[in-house]
Amino acid sequence: MNQQVPSPDPATPYRVLARKYRPLTFSGLIGQDIMVRTLTNAIETDRLAHAYLLTGVRGVGKTTTARIIARALNCIGADGNGGPTPDPCGACEHCVAITEDRHMDVLEMDAASRTGIDDIRDLIAGTSYRPVSARYKVYIVDEVHMLSGAAFNALLKTLEEPPEHVKFIFATTEARKIPVTVLSRCQRFDLRRVGEETLASYLADIAAKEEADIGQRALALIARAADGSVRDALSLLDQALAHGAAGETEGRYDEDQVRAMLGLADRTRIFDLFEAVMKGEVKQALEILEEQHDAGADATIVLSDLLEVTHWLTRVKIAPEVADDISVPEAERVRGKKLAESLAMPVLARAWQMLLKGLAEAQQAPNPLQAAEMVLVRTAYAAELPAPAEIIKSLQRTGEAPMQTPAPKPDAPGLAPPPSSTAGDGVKAAGEDAGLAPPSEPVATGPSPVEPKPVGPKPVGNAPSALGSPGVSLALSPEPPPVPEAPVPETAEPEPAADAPPRPDAPRPGSFAEVVELFAAKREAVLQGHLLSEVHLVRFEPGRIEFRPGAHAPRDLANRMGELLSRWTGERWVVSVSAETGAPSLAEQAESLMRKRRKEAARHPLVRAALETFPGAKITEVRDIAPADGDGDADSGTPEGEDG
Repeated sequence: MNQQVPSPDPATPYRVLARKYRPLTFSGLIGQDIMVRTLTNAIETDRLAHAYLLTGVRGVGKTTTARIIARALNCIGADGNGGPTPDPCGACEHCVAITEDRHMDVLEMDAASRTGIDDIRDLIAGTSYRPVSARYKVYIVDEVHMLSGAAFNALLKTLEEPPEHVKFIFATTEARKIPVTVLSRCQRFDLRRVGEETLASYLADIAAKEEADIGQRALALIARAADGSVRDALSLLDQALAHGAAGETEGRYDEDQVRAMLGLADRTRIFDLFEAVMKGEVKQALEILEEQHDAGADATIVLSDLLEVTHWLTRVKIAPEVADDISVPEAERVRGKKLAESLAMPVLARAWQMLLKGLAEAQQAPNPLQAAEMVLVRTAYAAELPAPAEIIKSLQRTGEAPMQTPAPKPDAPGLAPPPSSTAGDGVKAAGEDAGLAPPSEPVATGPSPVEPKPVGPKPVGNAPSALGSPGVSLALSPEPPPVPEAPVPETAEPEPAADAPPRPDAPRPGSFAEVVELFAAKREAVLQGHLLSEVHLVRFEPGRIEFRPGAHAPRDLANRMGELLSRWTGERWVVSVSAETGAPSLAEQAESLMRKRRKEAARHPLVRAALETFPGAKITEVRDIAPADGDGDADSGTPEGEDG
């Protein structure tokens, strides 16, 4: 199929498979069809770039491709009269010399060991001389990203305008570390990882040439372990052929031998282990893990296999036809469908998160086996916990949470009548490995704090309203609560100042909260922050503000406020500093209100139940929820369809 180096004579030293079966032509490259087609067309149409950059993970063929390009450019054919060709003959003096790494005009440089500017200067000096015998002088620089900044800078001019007889080919696994000035001067090709099926088929051809009887499942294991790298796959195949003793018949290498060599767990036992963990059978799970570890499986690889099973079952849960793929073993198809049907999506998602976190712990632990055992214990016990949505529904069915919000006493002065609708959209708790999802139907959360109805504009930004709301939404988290934005101070809108009439389109803030909102609208974020946290209002009326500055307020805060307000409104504003105590800042008012609302919410039965279910959780935020359509109350202070 592919043109390969001829098999060596028995008297010659053994060569590893990665060198013995290195492709000599573009047709021998596997999994790189786009690059092969582009380079083939470029050579056939004589559209040759002066510099190529080959990127990709280790072992996908970057250096091999560079050598094939060098042969293609310098091949003269078996008769000595040929030109550049995408199919080098492999017989002319140039093809043979390049294959044997002894051609004087094809120079390879390892940038990992020669990173300095002096090395690049030597390279640049050589470009001024014509090739000794070849058509082009080709410079192959491997791991080019290791060059120093000075070396890259020295290369730029020559790289942009090299002599017509010079070609540069760079190879790297870290294209992001190469300066963009170099990238822009090269024609770039990204070599892809080779797919498992393609790689397994390639390994089967190599095994046949080596007269090794190795099963398809064993080759599939090697291809998966290679992770898209052809060189790694050939190295593992080489190791398997040397490692495996005779199986059932002489010269046969089976799946179990390859699995033992790679330190992999038995796939069937992995499903047994996963099923035991999901059933909460901790003892059985630990016994299976110990059995696989004794058989040679690495503990971290077992956790990786469990993650792979979790991912595959999730895909089967979403798209059941995935399990019908004929490439999947029958045992896995049958057990996979059954497990996917019996496990809920929240359970699979929780298992994925815990196993993923546990894998990182096991990789860093002094004893990976002990860490893996603790991961299985945690996951097994968590698997017995009900899903968060089931907890909410269970609490609703028990009747512990009242479904109606109690009305305030009729003689309470200044209180708006409460809405009659049910409230809340559920509770969300964030613990170490679990969180409460919103329930499928509304949950009553008890009375929300009710404050006197303010007179004035709408609160600034997302500031909490002082009004009573039809319900609250609570967020529980082990994190400290964020600082809320400012509430609306309870100030009545005064009569406008008796100054010259402002422009019709000019803003007219009627309260200090509207002043803060105006600064936000004008994108004065720094000043807005000072107004929220460092201003203790003493007096306010349109055109005049008097306040006591906080300890961290800028010295020129009053002057800047007056200047900007006068410019924006078209009226004269007088902003002065006072020695009086003044009111708490808007941020302090918001924090005080939020503390009060958290205390109110913490007394609710549903919230108490959530806190007890998830130890360590905290109430960090209380949000007002708009009433459902048709449930709005004209006296509630919250317009229908709008958050309170």
